[in-house]
Amino acid sequence: MSPASIEMTAVATDYCNLIEKAGAYNGNWLEELVSLLPRLHAAVTALGDAYDLDHSMTPDLDARFELFAVLREMLGKRDEYWMQYDVAQDGQCMSGSLADDLTDIYCELKHGLRLMMSEPAKALDDWRSGFHLHWGQHLLDAERHLYELKSKNQL
Repeated sequence: MSPASIEMTAVATDYCNLIEKAGAYNGNWLEELVSLLPRLHAAVTALGDAYDLDHSMTPDLDARFELFAVLREMLGKRDEYWMQYDVAQDGQCMSGSLADDLTDIYCELKHGLRLMMSEPAKALDDWRSGFHLHWGQHLLDAERHLYELKSKNQL
């Protein structure tokens, strides 16, 4: 395995472990997440461009929703954020959700970690293609929202 794939696997493992212990974490979970997301971004970028945009992940929607619900409850008012095209300023129409971002990233990374055991090349391809097709936007949105929370001392 290349150094880039080793780093990506390590960061994906760290991310999944952090998300899995979200409800029982002792310490500032969001602060750790703030430092982990840029590492994840750098690691997936170091894998290179996706040449094959065939993506094999089929999510377990029940498990995804359970994780989303746990994260949403834990985040409370810090979950929702304004997206670029949200226009209502009444607080009722925020369309961004940190819980959704974190859940989608988790599902993609966990899928790759499971594949890593039997098909490491496929795992790396799925991480690259998934990043370019889907979870890269969630990563950017989560980083942006966490930056805003941190700058306002709301972590």
